[in-house]
Amino acid sequence: MQCSIHGCPGRLEPKRVVHTVRHRGHVVVIDNVPAEVCNVCGDVLLAPETVRHIERILSDETVATSTVPLYQYA
Repeated sequence: MQCSIHGCPGRLEPKRVVHTVRHRGHVVVIDNVPAEVCNVCGDVLLAPETVRHIERILSDETVATSTVPLYQYA
């Protein structure tokens, strides 16, 4: 599929990405998220069912499987 960014000649390719979001005051990193990524500009598109799955993950109150350091850009 053609990239959705106006003027970009790239094509979307299926890949796995790291998705980062701030949720309830915390930074949450979700690894291995299926996405379509442009091979030219890097634009990332998530399918509606992927977004719904991420929303379910975020609404779940379970403890994260691991933690990572968080650095502030100062």
